[in-house]
Amino acid sequence: MDKNKAQKLFEGLSGDQRRQVQNILADKDKTRQILNTPQAQALLRKLMGENKDG
Repeated sequence: MDKNKAQKLFEGLSGDQRRQVQNILADKDKTRQILNTPQAQALLRKLMGENKDG
């Protein structure tokens, strides 16, 4: 995902949603926990335009 897409996605969130995302990203342990879930990994693959096989 390029920076512009990420920025547009972030800008589409409500103020409360943005704060929640910022709080999670500020906590490395929370970020790591979330990014290690199968759902997050599938979403990242989809957003980055990759298939399951890499």
